Amino acid sequence: MEDLIPGLPEEIGLECLIRVPHGTLPLLRQVCHRWKQATESPFFHYLRRSAGSFHHLIIFIEARRAARRSLRFFSSHPYCRLATLNQSTGEWAPLPPIPFYLRHPFFFCIVASGLHLVVIGSLYRDSLSCNDSVYVYSFLSNTWHLGQPMPGPTRFLFACAGSPENQVFIAGGHDERKNALKSAMVYDIAKDNWTMLPEMAREREDCTGVFAAGLFQVIGGSMQKRLEWSREAFDVGEWRWRAMEEDAVPEEEFLKTCVMGGLGRIYKCGVGGKMLLVKEGEDWREVAELPEDVRGSPIMVSWAERLMVARVESSGWPSAMFVLEMKKGVAIGWRRVAFPKKYHGYFYTACVDI
Repeated sequence: MEDLIPGLPEEIGLECLIRVPHGTLPLLRQVCHRWKQATESPFFHYLRRSAGSFHHLIIFIEARRAARRSLRFFSSHPYCRLATLNQSTGEWAPLPPIPFYLRHPFFFCIVASGLHLVVIGSLYRDSLSCNDSVYVYSFLSNTWHLGQPMPGPTRFLFACAGSPENQVFIAGGHDERKNALKSAMVYDIAKDNWTMLPEMAREREDCTGVFAAGLFQVIGGSMQKRLEWSREAFDVGEWRWRAMEEDAVPEEEFLKTCVMGGLGRIYKCGVGGKMLLVKEGEDWREVAELPEDVRGSPIMVSWAERLMVARVESSGWPSAMFVLEMKKGVAIGWRRVAFPKKYHGYFYTACVDI
């Protein structure tokens, strides 16, 4: 078998390869068969994380309008693209545009799972009908492909979360007749197929999904036209749902904003959208007061010991964004993040890929 790098022992060659920037991985796959095998191996990416060579990427999706003028009329067609913010270097970079759109969908879900991004679930702006298409981006090949559509019924405002094992979990939402759903399913990216899960205990729409420690948790939502904070969790190993918490909160205190952080922490906004709260075990505690520019119901992204909070203005693009630095769950301070002027349009959601 040929060496990974001629003249170097195998382990030294591997140590060299795991330290390349993430943006170079698509090029490594094209050098030779051995490098392609190495970069596609789960062990390779385990070594990257162990060596601290991985990068935390915040993924943003935006819709833009490309204008075309003529002497008699002005027309434009919308398109979507993704951008990444590398938290290790502070660099912004575009991803290839999603090439399959025939009409202009909005209200996306974007989920990171393994070395993939999955864009799923939206409405068509012209008809307000649900879109069941699945779009998958690979960081290894730097390409998009069209996945198997979501099985029916078509749904909207559902909980969605990705696991590290290249799976995307979906639960709840409502169908095109506004009927709340309690069905759930999982999409296997590698196999490109869907598997139905057992149903939840109750219907939930406009709910939030997080995944941690083998549990797909569906949090909050509207149940029988009443907003409440409660959780159900699907245990992947036991293949069953179990009740996690039945802790209803006043409607004025309920906010959909909720993300899973490190060490099983759950972050959400509370106290009228002014405070950031964290749940560790069974208790909630205040972490920090939100900067005034991002109060209300902001978009949040969590990774390692940091949390990004952004508030979206009426035009759809964030008007302010801050990162909270933490150490062992204790807030150190907020840092404002600037947006390059070339990134604009309509900001839908964000997620973390590691």
